[in-house]
Amino acid sequence: MTIREKIISIIHKIATGNRIKRIVLAPIVGGSFSIITFLFAAIPVYLDRVFDNPGFISQPLNYILSIPLAIAGIILGIWTTLIFFRSKGTPVPVNPPPILITGGPYEYTRNPMHTGLFLIMIASGIYFGSLLSLLVFTPLYIFFDTLILKFIEEPELEKRLGEDYVQYKKRTPMFFP
Repeated sequence: MTIREKIISIIHKIATGNRIKRIVLAPIVGGSFSIITFLFAAIPVYLDRVFDNPGFISQPLNYILSIPLAIAGIILGIWTTLIFFRSKGTPVPVNPPPILITGGPYEYTRNPMHTGLFLIMIASGIYFGSLLSLLVFTPLYIFFDTLILKFIEEPELEKRLGEDYVQYKKRTPMFFP
């Protein structure tokens, strides 16, 4: 069994196992994800300040471009999280809803929460005028996030949700409609 298969198996075992364990692990896994995401957004802005990199965009243009993107990302994040909670689960893979979610924004993309997060990260780079954020850190984050979704989360979803998820995956794009 490969490391990837072991990870998928562990996530699947937790996601389909003891409810108390899922409830305890959800904030730990979710918090770890949040910290990593925050670092990918904050480090380039910090490095820009340390190395005195000039911003690539001036005020108020940075506000005009970034605020609508951030609002769209926040709305997607809140909307999708509420859908998960109403379905008796969380956005964290170790404590997912027990059913396949295909309504709301999930009708148009399999990962609208991640799409919202990407929009927020892009908005942050624009807001702070950080080329390092827009050209290095955000693309790297999106790349690694996509790998995790494609090679860990989606195989676990197929294992847990079966043919319904396979068909959903065939008809619904990963991030953008």
